[in-house]
Amino acid sequence: MKVVCPGSYDPITMGHLDIIARSARMFAEVVVAVVHNPAKSGRFDPERRADLIGASLAADERTREAGNISIDLVPGGLLVDYCTSIGAPAVVKGLRSGTDFAYELPMALMNKHLSDLETIFVPGSPEFEHVSSSLIKEVHDGGGDIRGLVPDPVMTALGAAGAR
Repeated sequence: MKVVCPGSYDPITMGHLDIIARSARMFAEVVVAVVHNPAKSGRFDPERRADLIGASLAADERTREAGNISIDLVPGGLLVDYCTSIGAPAVVKGLRSGTDFAYELPMALMNKHLSDLETIFVPGSPEFEHVSSSLIKEVHDGGGDIRGLVPDPVMTALGAAGAR
């Protein structure tokens, strides 16, 4: 089965990589869909995010040789329409906590209502429970240490981007 792992990935974190790697073991094909939310101002443009995901997947021993992971930019619109257009009957969402579940469940139910799209929830690994892209950017901008929380290509890109 083909599944979609959607997200803004601004930037990709070790928690994201964990969910992608675990999904690649469970499903025949995993599409990492970079979703751009025009309401949010991103650190990296969607194309750069996709590049960082590719470099991070290539650098990670769990995903480097997987062969069943692809990256795609979602051009906008509803996730259900994108999934239908590529023939994916399900999305995979990582959950860090009950708060994530409370946020994701209404979207999952709406997606099911709109197009019968299934949502598969995968609990995140405990060591990344506190990691989010937003928090990574905030800590980095404040001069905090984010080593081990983001892949090396992201560390390099954030260093090059500097604090905002």
